[in-house]
Amino acid sequence: MAKKTEKEKMLGGELYIADCPELSADNRYISRWLDRYNETNTHTQAERQSLLEEAFAHVGKGVNIRPSFHCDYGYNISLGDGVFLNFNCVILDVVKVTIGDKTQIGPGVQLLTADHPRDPGQRERMLEFGRPISIGKNVWIGGGAIILPGVMIGDNALIGAGSVVNRDVPANAVVMGNPARERPDSDRHSRSKT
Repeated sequence: MAKKTEKEKMLGGELYIADCPELSADNRYISRWLDRYNETNTHTQAERQSLLEEAFAHVGKGVNIRPSFHCDYGYNISLGDGVFLNFNCVILDVVKVTIGDKTQIGPGVQLLTADHPRDPGQRERMLEFGRPISIGKNVWIGGGAIILPGVMIGDNALIGAGSVVNRDVPANAVVMGNPARERPDSDRHSRSKT
């Protein structure tokens, strides 16, 4: 059986070394692409959409990411229709990041799939790994929130500004804080007043 490349290990969520030649080349490619993309402040949404389609795994209709934007590779990012990311968002996409239709993400939000071993010996050998992030449809993530590795966020959830999300968020929930916790009145936005 052939030995796995570092890229294959990364994509599989296994321990890998990020500065191997293949991943370094991928990072140089996306860095050049980011240089181009982050100069598009005066471009139309359609012009930026075309650039996003060059780099990402999937880009739905009407996606709008306002520059500046940063990511590790691009090819692990899938965006549904009408996704909006405001200024200065970061996606560390060493594994899959999926964002559902009509999700809105505030400025300065970080989606971090990259993780590091707890064992200091493994860290000393420069090993790391990733855990995917999945965000449902019609989610609203407030400015400055941080979504940690392996988190899944259900449809229609709301993440308060500045929250650090370290566990899964159910559909229709409202979470906030550090660490983010569900509010008891989470379903308030789906209830009508009587």
